[in-house]
Formats: sequence, C-alpha cells, structure tokens
Amino acid sequence: MSEDTMRERIINEMKGVFGDDERRIEHALKVLDYAETILRSESGSKSVVIATAILHDIGIHEAERKHNSSAAHLQEIEGPPVAREILERLGLDAGDIEHVCRIIGSHHSAGDIDTPEFRIIWDSDWLVNLPDNYAETHPDAWEDNVRGIFRTPAGL
Repeated sequence: MSEDTMRERIINEMKGVFGDDERRIEHALKVLDYAETILRSESGSKSVVIATAILHDIGIHEAERKHNSSAAHLQEIEGPPVAREILERLGLDAGDIEHVCRIIGSHHSAGDIDTPEFRIIWDSDWLVNLPDNYAETHPDAWEDNVRGIFRTPAGL
C-alpha cells in the first residue's frame, strides 16, 4: 500500500474514532501538517511520523469515557491501545506500530523516548498548542520559553 493511501486510511480511522468532534480532528490534521513540514528538514521515519501525528491524541475519548477526564497522562495511557488496534488492522509494520505507540504514550510528558520521530511530533503538537498555552506570556519571556520547548531546529 502506498504511503499516501496509508495516510488517508489512518486519517479516516482517526475521524471515525473522533466522530463529530471537529475540534480534535482539526487539531490532529494541524499537527500532521506541521509534522510533514518539519520532516522535510529533519530525519525520521515518514510512516512513523505521519501515523503518530494523526493518532497522537486518539485516546482522549477513551480517557474521558473511562476516567471522566482528558488529562494528558490519561491520554498517554489510553491512546496506545487504540492506536495499536487501528494500525494492526491497517497492516502497518510491527516495529513501526511499537514506535508509534511509544511516542503516543509519551507525547505530553516526554517519558523515556527521544527519537527523531518523537522530537518531530513533540514540536508539531507544541506548534499547534503554543498560542493557547502562552497567550498571556509577556513578550520578554516568550523567546526563553520557546527555546526551552522545541527539540528540532526546524520546529524552533
């Protein structure tokens, strides 16, 4: 299956899980757009980056259902099993599935993973979330905050 076909199938799966939650669908697609842009300047597995960008928050509805919360650490717990089921059904390489699930399981906390693919997802998610997270930050502190967040030159 071509990378483009796999990309579209994963997007369709993500949309199926999120249903009418347009905000989360839009967020995932924005993260994907940044990830694909960063990937043009950084090394990393394209299939892992694309799958992870699309599915990085895939556990949020399960976290809300099970725990009545969308807290970041709960997304990291609930996301990998949902992603694994999708990716196995689509026939993604087993090693890639493991890598995607490790990233999803650490994409808010950074956990114990520091691969090129993780760094691309970390930066992509931050690029989407940055305006909301730092809306009240004084301009003098902005640069220091931003430099401390990003993990790729392209993301920065």
